[in-house]
Amino acid sequence: MSPLAALTPLVDLVFPPRCPLCGDALGEQGGLCIACWSKLVIPGEPACALCQRPLGDTLGGVETGAFTCAPCLAAPPRHDGIAAASLYNSASRDLVLAFKHGRRVTLGKLLGRLIEARLGALTGQWLVVPVPLHRWRLWRRGFNQSALLARTIATTPERRLAVDALVRTRATPSLGGLGRKERARALRGSIAVNPAWKPRLNEAQVLLVDDVMTSGATSDACVRALRRAGASRVRIACFARVLDEALPPA
Repeated sequence: MSPLAALTPLVDLVFPPRCPLCGDALGEQGGLCIACWSKLVIPGEPACALCQRPLGDTLGGVETGAFTCAPCLAAPPRHDGIAAASLYNSASRDLVLAFKHGRRVTLGKLLGRLIEARLGALTGQWLVVPVPLHRWRLWRRGFNQSALLARTIATTPERRLAVDALVRTRATPSLGGLGRKERARALRGSIAVNPAWKPRLNEAQVLLVDDVMTSGATSDACVRALRRAGASRVRIACFARVLDEALPPA
């Protein structure tokens, strides 16, 4: 038994395991109660071959990856796929808010494991790169939530954490309430590759990690910078993805 495992009963005595959403008692630390698990919406199949957007039950029985959604047909993405642990709803929003703004950093392990479960098989070597924060926002918050998620995912020899491969070259305003074009305009020129990582990004396979993917403007700016540095593949991994049209009726 490891020293940390030996301390588990003491930790549970001082800090009884509780569901981070509803506060109900749990059998062990680091999970959700059954009721709150059921509130998370996991993206299903069939899904778009390019962005993994769920295509609905009307295509039941078709081969996975056989269709491309209308948004990807209109504007083919620069990335090589998206792995989202959940769709953004009230439950996933509350988890993200508790993690990012409530400073419950231990939730990073739970959310990271949920993302990892959606990745599927990754062949070859991968660099795990978090979406960067500007230094002033990092200083105010005290941590980069995407970096904590990336650290949980980069736990095998085939996945190397590249926590500072991308940098924010300037502060950007809050993107909340902005449309897709306004978000892209606000982010233009704000994300760049760290020169120290540029040689290692050439021909590399990159897993770009974020907590929430809304319009895709931030991840698109990151993917653009990684592609310019020579990355051969860039997949996006996030905990929650905003796709209101894919949520079941309330």
